Amino acid sequence: MRISTIQAFNNGVSGLQRNYSNVTRTQEQISTGNRILTPADDPVASVRLLQLEQQQNVLNQYNSNLTAAKNSLTQEESTLNSVNTILQRVRELALSAGNGALSKEDRQSISAELGEREDELLGLMNSRNARGEYLFSGFQGKSQPFVQNPDGTYSYTGDDGQRKVQIASSLELAISDSGKAVFQDVVNGGRLSLTDNSVPAAPANSISGLLVEDDVAFANFPAGGIQLDFDATDPLNYTITTLPAPGTTTTGRLDDENDTQIHFSGATFFVNGTPPASSSFTIEGPDANPATPPQNSVGILDTIASLRQSLETAPDGREVRDAVALAVTNLDNSIGTVDKARGNIGARLNVIDSTQTDNENVTLVNKSVQADLRELDYAEALSRLSFQTIVLEAAQQSYVKISSLNLFNKL
Repeated sequence: MRISTIQAFNNGVSGLQRNYSNVTRTQEQISTGNRILTPADDPVASVRLLQLEQQQNVLNQYNSNLTAAKNSLTQEESTLNSVNTILQRVRELALSAGNGALSKEDRQSISAELGEREDELLGLMNSRNARGEYLFSGFQGKSQPFVQNPDGTYSYTGDDGQRKVQIASSLELAISDSGKAVFQDVVNGGRLSLTDNSVPAAPANSISGLLVEDDVAFANFPAGGIQLDFDATDPLNYTITTLPAPGTTTTGRLDDENDTQIHFSGATFFVNGTPPASSSFTIEGPDANPATPPQNSVGILDTIASLRQSLETAPDGREVRDAVALAVTNLDNSIGTVDKARGNIGARLNVIDSTQTDNENVTLVNKSVQADLRELDYAEALSRLSFQTIVLEAAQQSYVKISSLNLFNKL
């Protein structure tokens, strides 16, 4: 076979370049510590590495969301802890106000502190997070959730929404609570209504202090309510009949010297003094559809405001007694509602902790797999470099020998 001089030189140069390229590539692998320098080095591993990097980017975003969620929930929990502390103090003040030995000045002094606690609670309910959004306004993060009306009552201007963030591929977590659910939807202990059936009508305030004192027992309260009838001959004797008729009857006798508190199926009320003979009253629950149904729920601020106003203006001990009893019941319900919200926050914080742990574990596995696919085996690479160097040196020496051949040197 005939080989031209140009072909011989080209073959030699090509071999040198190829061997030098191999040495250079191995040296670059050693200097970077990576086995794969381009996707062509290992297409399958390159695709897998790209998938792992994408997954890690998603996990990093989830971790950022988890941190934001934890910060928001921790702030909300701290706020609710402060609310609970204030409610406990308000309850103490309400119980103190129920002391019949207090003077009007004493009650007004308690009322003054209640006013301060009322303002303090309003500030906490309108708390903002680090981004300037209201914690308890639902989706309306830029709108103040609680405002005081000209008549002294309070209104909630937010909505029922809960802001959420995604913390896993198929898991969203609420990072806020609606102020309506936490502070407004408190079960109202005063959700009973009274109708005077007497002819002529009985004196005003003959029956007062209607209250649901035991929600568990109240579940068995008659659907149509109860009818309270006083004896025509001796009005100290009374009969309670469950409605609708014909219902079961229960009899009793009033205290001749004091107001009488009657308990029936989780409900309670006072008979003040001795009503007229043959007096009759109907007491209905919220499910009986009375003409003027009471509210089933009441706001925390409205409960405190109502008690404060009663202590300031109540003319006698009975009104104070009834106002205090209703306030204490609603405060207990309020504390229970706030505690429920705190429990829900604790459960969500537990989810955050477990999800963060899972993400950390997945991240460690990802890094391990990426290391196996990408990182270089130095022992193998150094041995390969040594071999490639020898081959390169041999190619260089053989090229020199071949390129220096000259037949005319022998003549």
